Amino acid sequence: MKLSRQFTVFGIAIFCVVVFSLYLMLDHIDHSKNPNGERIQNGQLGILQDKIDHLERLLAENNEIIANIRDSVINLRETVKDGKMFPEGNMSQGNVELLPPAPALLPIHSEDCQFAAQTYSKAADGVQMLDVYDLLSFDNPDGGVWKQGFDISYQDNEWDNEPLQVFVVPHSHNDPGWLKTFDDYYRDQTQHILNNMVVKLHEDSRRKMIWSEISYFSKWWDSIDEQKRDAVRRLIESGQLEVATGGWVMPDEASSHYFALIDQLVEGHQWLEINLGVKPKTGWAVDPFGHTPTHAYLLRQAGLSNMLIQRVHYSVKKHFASQKTLEFFWRQNWDQDSSSDILCHMMPFYSYDVPHTCGPDPKICCQFDFKRLPGGRISCPWRIPPQAITDNNIQERVQTLLDQYRKKSKLFRTNVLLAPLGDDFRYAEAVEWDQQFENYQKLFDYMNSHPELHVQAQFGTISDYFEALRKSTGMDPVGMNVGQLALPVLSGDFFTYADRDDHYWSGYFTSRPFYKRLDRVLESHLRAAEVLYSLTLANIQKYGQPSDYPAVDNYKLLTEARRNLGLFQHHDAITGTGKDWVVVDYGTRLFHSILNVKRVIVSSAHWLVLKDKPAYYHDPSNPFLQMVKAAESVAKKCFIKMLNFFAVPRLLVVYNPTEQARTSMVTVYVTTPKVRVLNALGHVVRAQVSAVWNDASHANISCLQKMRLKEDDAEFLVKVEFVWYGTTSNKDKSGAYLFLPDKEATIYSPSQPPVVRVTKGLLFSEVTTTFTQITHTLRLYNIHGVEGQSVELCNTVDIRGEINHEIAMRITSDLNSKDRFFTDLNGYQVQPRKTMAKLPLQANFYPMTSMVYLQDSSARLSLLTAQSLGAASLKSGQLEVIMDRRLNQDDNRGLGQGVLDNKITANSFRLLLEKRMSGFLEFWKFPAETHLRHKKVTYAHQGCIHLIKKNTLKTEGGGPSEQAALILHRKGFDCGFSNRNTGLLCSTTRGKIRLEKLLTDLKVKSITPVSLSLMHTHNSDADPQEISLKPMEIRTYRLQLS
Repeated sequence: MKLSRQFTVFGIAIFCVVVFSLYLMLDHIDHSKNPNGERIQNGQLGILQDKIDHLERLLAENNEIIANIRDSVINLRETVKDGKMFPEGNMSQGNVELLPPAPALLPIHSEDCQFAAQTYSKAADGVQMLDVYDLLSFDNPDGGVWKQGFDISYQDNEWDNEPLQVFVVPHSHNDPGWLKTFDDYYRDQTQHILNNMVVKLHEDSRRKMIWSEISYFSKWWDSIDEQKRDAVRRLIESGQLEVATGGWVMPDEASSHYFALIDQLVEGHQWLEINLGVKPKTGWAVDPFGHTPTHAYLLRQAGLSNMLIQRVHYSVKKHFASQKTLEFFWRQNWDQDSSSDILCHMMPFYSYDVPHTCGPDPKICCQFDFKRLPGGRISCPWRIPPQAITDNNIQERVQTLLDQYRKKSKLFRTNVLLAPLGDDFRYAEAVEWDQQFENYQKLFDYMNSHPELHVQAQFGTISDYFEALRKSTGMDPVGMNVGQLALPVLSGDFFTYADRDDHYWSGYFTSRPFYKRLDRVLESHLRAAEVLYSLTLANIQKYGQPSDYPAVDNYKLLTEARRNLGLFQHHDAITGTGKDWVVVDYGTRLFHSILNVKRVIVSSAHWLVLKDKPAYYHDPSNPFLQMVKAAESVAKKCFIKMLNFFAVPRLLVVYNPTEQARTSMVTVYVTTPKVRVLNALGHVVRAQVSAVWNDASHANISCLQKMRLKEDDAEFLVKVEFVWYGTTSNKDKSGAYLFLPDKEATIYSPSQPPVVRVTKGLLFSEVTTTFTQITHTLRLYNIHGVEGQSVELCNTVDIRGEINHEIAMRITSDLNSKDRFFTDLNGYQVQPRKTMAKLPLQANFYPMTSMVYLQDSSARLSLLTAQSLGAASLKSGQLEVIMDRRLNQDDNRGLGQGVLDNKITANSFRLLLEKRMSGFLEFWKFPAETHLRHKKVTYAHQGCIHLIKKNTLKTEGGGPSEQAALILHRKGFDCGFSNRNTGLLCSTTRGKIRLEKLLTDLKVKSITPVSLSLMHTHNSDADPQEISLKPMEIRTYRLQLS
C-alpha cells in the first residue's frame, strides 16, 4: 500500500512537471526578427495562431507521454514486486555493485615519487645524445672518398701482434611491402631466395646467411615439405643460418606504439619457438629511418644480448667514428644502473648495400659486389665493374679489399671487423649465390693462407661477429660488463635522421595519417579482444559446460589480426612510404582484421554475460550482441534503433578494456532523443542527448584562445590555429620521406567564413568550426577524471584539392619554454628535445607517437594524440603538429611517386594544462593517453600498473593452448603535479600486485616469470602470488588458469 501511494505521488509530480514545462515552452517561443533586429509589428494574429497550434501539438504529445508514464508506473510497480528492475532475460549482471566514487585526491606512496627525482642517465664515461647534438656543428664538408666522413690512414704493422678478424655476413633485406605488396614480393622474389638458401648453404659448410623477417619465413615454411624443413633445421643447428631479431617484421621505430612493437616481436618469437626451437640472440635493423631506445629495451627484455643499427644522421656517424664510439652499450635514459644495457653496433657509412659496407670508399667496395659483374642487370654507378677472382688477379684484389677492411677497422676499438654482404631482395637467383660465395671464398682462402697479411677472414652470422667481439674485449658471452677494453655507455635516441645535406626524414612521421589512425584502432580492438578471449576460455573451464563457443575459429581470427597489425609495423607500412596500391593492401588487411576482432569480442562477451551458460549459441549471421560504434577512422556512425520509449529497453554492454576501473564518457548514436539510461540496478545514469548536426550557421569565430584551470581559476594564453607549409623550389622537394619546406609556415586563411555550431549540455559542451579543408571540434567534459581535466580536440582534415601543401595545427601559449620541449618515444617513455637554430626547420620536427609537451617553472602544456604524427616546438611556448601532407613528386628515395592518395582523416587529441611544481612525465597523463587509444568499449587491478596485453598462447598445431601470456608495465610518473580528480580508483603500491586482485574470480594454476616474448624462463624464489616491478619495467608471465 505504501509503495502504491509512492507511485501515485510520483505520477502526480511528473504531471505537474509536464504542465509547468508546457508553460515554459510557450513562454519561450522565439519571435522572428528581421535582418536589422527589429520586431515585426504586424502579423500579431498570425503569431497568436502559431502559438495556439504549437500548444495543441504539445498537449497532444504530452497526453501520450502521460499515458505512457501511467503504463510505465504500473509495469514498474509489478517489476518491484517481483524484485526485478530489468525484463527477465538470460543476462549476467556480473558484479552489479556500483563503483565507489573516485577519491578527490589519488593516494600516492612516497617511494613512488622518487623516480621523477632522478636525473637522466649518463655513466661517468658515457655519451648522452642531447650533449652530442649540442656539440656537433652539423656542417657537411667533403670528406673525400668517404663523402660524409674523413680520410682514414693506418700503419702496415698495426696488426702484427693481433690479426684482423673479418666476418662477412651475407644478408637479404626483404621488405614485407614497399614497391610491391607483401604477397607479390613473396611470389616474385622471397620464396626463390629462401629456396636457393637451402640448396646453396648445403653445398659448402663455410657459407653463412642471416634472415630477419618471420612474416616471409612463416609463409614460405607453410609451403615447403618436411624434407626441406629438416634441411632448414640442420642449417640452423650447424650455425650456417641465423635468425636475427626474429620479429614479424623489421619495424619502424618512430611511429610504432610499443604495444604493437611487443606484439609483432612476440608473434615472431612464438612462431620460431614452436616451429624451429630458435631463440634469437642479436637484433638486426638496417633500414628503419632512425632508431629508438624503446626498441633496444624490448630486445633486451626479450633476452637478446646484441643489436645492430644503420640509419643514423651522417654527422652523428662521423662524430662517433672519429671518437671510436660506434660500438656502445645502449642504456635507457631512466635506468640508473646497467639493467637495460644492450651491446649495439652502429654501421658507419651511408647505406647497408655492398658499396657502403666493406670500407670507406664505395667505388672500391662496389667492385666486390659480384652480382654487378659485367653482363648482369645491375652495374656500379662509378663505372668500374667487379672482376671475377682468378689466379692472375687475386693478389691485387686481396690487397685492394684488405685496404678497405683495415681502414674501416680504424673506426672501431677492436680488431674484430663486420662487413655485411647484401642488399634489398638479394640472392633471388642461384647464379648470384655462386658469384658472391665462390669469389669471396677465393679471397678468404688467399688471405688466410698468407700469414704476412695478418688477417683472418670468413663468412659469418651477426652473432658470430658479436661473439668474437665480446671475446676480444674479455666480455661475458651474453652479459653486459664492459670487459678489458671498455666500450662507452650511451643514452638517448637517434632522431631525426638525415642521410645527406638538409634532407631530413621528418616527413614520414605524418605521411598517410589515415592509416596511422587505423593502426591504433586495430591495436585497441585487438587488445580488448585478446583479454576477453582469454577470460572466456578460462571461464569455460571454470564452469565446465559444453559449449559451441568458436574457440579455434576465434583464435585464427586473433592470430590473423596480430599478424596483419605486425605487418603494418614494417618500416615502409606505418611510415606511409609505400606505393599507392601497397598502402591499399595494408589498409584492407587492417580493416578486415578490425571487423574480425569485433566478431571475437561479440562472441566472447556473449558467453561472459550469460547467466545460463548452456544456453549459449554461436550464430555469426545473427549475433546475440552487436558492436554499435564503428572505427573512428572510417568516419561511419552506427545507430541503436529505439523502437519505443516505453518498450522493452535495449541492453547496452559496455566493456572497459583498460586495466583500471574508471569514470568515462560513453557515446552512442540513437534514433530518438526520447531515451534514458539505467545501470544494472535500475538506477538512472547521468546522460546527455545531443543532436547530430547536418548543417550550421556562418560566423566569424576563431579557435581556442585561453584556458582556465578549475583548481584556482588561473588563466593562460592557449591559442589554436592552423598553418600551411609549401615545398622548396629546389631540385629536391618534399615527398613521402622528406620534409623540405619552402619557408616558415603561413597562417591558414580560408576564403570562406567558417561554419560554426555550438552544443551545450549537462555532461559536455562543444564548438565545431568547419573551414574549407578542416573541421575543428573542441569539446569540454563536465565529469570527474581524465576527460574532465583536459580539452578534447578533433581535426577532420581534407586536403585532396591541394598541390604540394602540408597542413599543421599550431598551439601558442604564454609558457616560457624557451628552446626545450619533450616528445614521447613509442608511447613508452619521454625524450627531452632542444630546438636548434643551427639546424634547418625540418630537422627540429620529431616523431610524436602519443604525446608532446612543453613547460616552464609554473605550468606544463601537453598535447596527447590518438595517432602518430610529426611535432615540433619552433618557438618558445609553441607546439606544431603536421596533420596531413599532399605532395606531387617523389623525393628520390626509391618510392618513385608522390603522396596523392589522401583521405578525409580525423585526428584526435587531448590538450592538458597543469600547474607544475617539478618535472618528468606526470602520473595521469598515462591514463589520458590510454583513454585516447582505448576509447571504445571490468578488468581492474591495484597498483596503477598497465596491462599491456593478455593473450592465449598457441599450440604446435596452431590452436589455442591452456596457457596465456600476461605482460605488465609499471609506469614512472611525476608527483610534482596535481593528483586531484584523476577519476582513478587505484593507489600506488610501490610496484607490487597480488594476483588474486589482478585476476578477480579466476584462479591461477601456475605462473612463471619469462622473458618479454616468452623465449626464456626466469628462475625466481619470490612469492608467485605477488608480482613486483620497478618503475618503467615491462615484465611477462606465463599463466595457466584453472
